[in-house]
Amino acid sequence: MSSAAMDARATVEREPTAETGRRLSSDERRRQIIQAALAVFGARGYEGATTDEVARAAGVSQPYVVRLFGTKENLFLAAIEDALARMLAGFRAALADTDAPRDPGITAEKAAATRIGQAYVDLIEVRGLHQTLAHAYLLGSHPVIGAAARKGFATVWRFFRDEMGLDADEARAFMAEGMLISTMIGLRIVDDYGSDPQITELFRSCFPTELPHVLDVLPRGTDRF
Repeated sequence: MSSAAMDARATVEREPTAETGRRLSSDERRRQIIQAALAVFGARGYEGATTDEVARAAGVSQPYVVRLFGTKENLFLAAIEDALARMLAGFRAALADTDAPRDPGITAEKAAATRIGQAYVDLIEVRGLHQTLAHAYLLGSHPVIGAAARKGFATVWRFFRDEMGLDADEARAFMAEGMLISTMIGLRIVDDYGSDPQITELFRSCFPTELPHVLDVLPRGTDRF
């Protein structure tokens, strides 16, 4: 390691957090960088993003990002893994929450589907998560990222089929609606809500009970990340 990189590492590891005044552990720093990477990759894509942008978004030095992840490719792979892990953890928690109240006449299966759909919508608060996965799914020809994206996509399909117990048509419909929501997020189409009747109708159809919250947390066209 060069002396400049060692100095950068020392500076970052000495830096206290603004909230607690204590130094972050290396695991906490790694989590902070991945969180920033989701936002940057989600907004700019794999090709457009740089490790320097991720470092600035995370509040650390670029050499420190390289020290932890090595390459932009490795950082993107870590972001994909984190996004999929968060999503599946949210789905599994929702599926297991059988004590959640439900309307009379709603079957247990329908209630579980509603909770899982809600978990997917709740993940909008993790800036860039849906868009990072969408970018990954467009990189099928990449020899490393493509394989990771395909594996992740298949894992989500198996969750719907094996863990949730949906048949193939139901699983397809669930994933299709999720991809629609991801596309809406990536387009920053929320900017047209209220001014375009068709887009307004689309939002009201996709988010019948969550609309005010969704409108508040969705990224706007003017947002950098």
